[in-house]
Amino acid sequence: MKFVTLALAAMCSLAVSAQSVKLNGVGHNNRYDDGDQMVSTYLGWNAELNKAVFIVDNGLYTMSWNGTSLTTPTKEPPVVASEIKGDNEKEKWANDFNMMYGNSGAVYVNGYVVTVMSRDEQSTTDDELFAVRKWDAKTGNLLSSKIHPKSDCLESAGMAYNPKDGKVYGLFYLTEQKLSETFTEDPDFFVDEDGESSDQDAGYAICTVDLKTMKVTPITPGLYYYNFVTFAINSDGRAFALTSGGSNGVINDEGKMTDINGNLTGAQLCEFDLATGLMKTKESSYIDEEGTVQTEQVNIYDHGTGYSSQYKRQSACFSKSNPNIMYWNGFYNSGKGINEWGSWSSLSDKEWRTNGKYDTSLYAVDITTGEATRLANIKNRWTFSCLWADGDDASDDSDIDIIGTEPETGAYIALSTADNGAIWQQVELGKQYTYYLEPAIGWKVHSVTFNNQDITSQITENDMITTPVINSERSTLFVTFEQTIPNEIRGLEKPASEVRILGKEGGISVQNAKAGDLLQVFSVDGRLLQSQKLSSDKAEIALASKTLYIIKVADKVLKVRL
Repeated sequence: MKFVTLALAAMCSLAVSAQSVKLNGVGHNNRYDDGDQMVSTYLGWNAELNKAVFIVDNGLYTMSWNGTSLTTPTKEPPVVASEIKGDNEKEKWANDFNMMYGNSGAVYVNGYVVTVMSRDEQSTTDDELFAVRKWDAKTGNLLSSKIHPKSDCLESAGMAYNPKDGKVYGLFYLTEQKLSETFTEDPDFFVDEDGESSDQDAGYAICTVDLKTMKVTPITPGLYYYNFVTFAINSDGRAFALTSGGSNGVINDEGKMTDINGNLTGAQLCEFDLATGLMKTKESSYIDEEGTVQTEQVNIYDHGTGYSSQYKRQSACFSKSNPNIMYWNGFYNSGKGINEWGSWSSLSDKEWRTNGKYDTSLYAVDITTGEATRLANIKNRWTFSCLWADGDDASDDSDIDIIGTEPETGAYIALSTADNGAIWQQVELGKQYTYYLEPAIGWKVHSVTFNNQDITSQITENDMITTPVINSERSTLFVTFEQTIPNEIRGLEKPASEVRILGKEGGISVQNAKAGDLLQVFSVDGRLLQSQKLSSDKAEIALASKTLYIIKVADKVLKVRL
């Protein structure tokens, strides 16, 4: 019987190895000899964008497994400094990749990518925690960017499209939310892992997410406190997640980790019922200390994958043509290495090229058994926010809408936005368009930006503005208005400040200020939303879109609608 089992395992491993697949993903991080660090290339100062432009390693990547070897992840489309430098539109396009960072999760759906970046809670407010950006997965073009509050609970172990019902699901962590008493009052079913802590997080929950609005709807109110590291749905509509696992097991002859009984351990596969949001379990019996037979619900998989992995950002996916193999971008040896003192730790390992430690790998997880096979280590130790099989993803050709108010086809300019919608003008590529700017009484035009380019100097004497030639399908025109000073008191005022406020996607840009100037952001009804002293003459302020703001800096009072 033992021989048969080994033979079947070998056949399964060979079947996995023989398959070929091209995997695309959002590059989340890679590790160099000095630890966790992205490499950046300085292109220079872009006068039209009025900012320094860099190329970083963030972006869209691809790697191919041919059944025996894995190619080095390469950026696709490529970003070549010599082809970009000096071209305003290309520099902006390349610079956008700096924001393609999904440390709170990302998802691919039918040619689009949505990334969720969790901002540092120490340097922002709860109302500005998550930056959600939508991208064209072929061109890398940034389609939209919006800030979401902490209460939206957008931190996830992963998101995935379900081809059976056309919805996107995710394993989201519900922060600062209480569980229903239906669960908490049943001691045989629920144990409060948070204890007396004040955050009262409800743990992970299977949720649907509307990619147009990013509204997360829990199917259950949260139940799970496992350290989940992935989430993926196959073409049969079955949902799976992996837990992180430690590195204290014994390595067997196949290079897999086992416990003291010889059973595979490490990261463990879990399956969820998307209708109930509950983990699939089976009944198991054991004899307690008093000799009584007890029963309990346990994971349907009896053992781990055989490989340990850190509780860090990882990803997994299925190809549409093979619903039984889940491709997993995990860590090697739990992502740990030997530090300079010779100790095994999570610190960066400068000798990783020779000792194979502190690395990342591509695994194939067999969902029929829960066991994984390491296909290959990943060059430059890349991790990804999400993965998808190129040309073989279950979401391909779906009609799901992630853009929302933005037009899906043709070229458009976003002229202005309102609290409950947007105004887009359809335009033709290669042409220019002229607009008349009419300030309200007591106000004047302060600045005009087109695709984050300052074109204020092009306003004519009769307040007409003409756009540059339209060369992209999505363009934005922002106008800020400055409050004028009445003539009867103008002579009593000190010299006017030269502060400039430019509207841009995702917020405003402050220029020509003075260190120490007080910047205040008010809602249209006068509520103070932000207040801070500027530390230099420039600042970038993130603000939610589709809202009218009153901005005050020094003696400037301005209106901007984002």
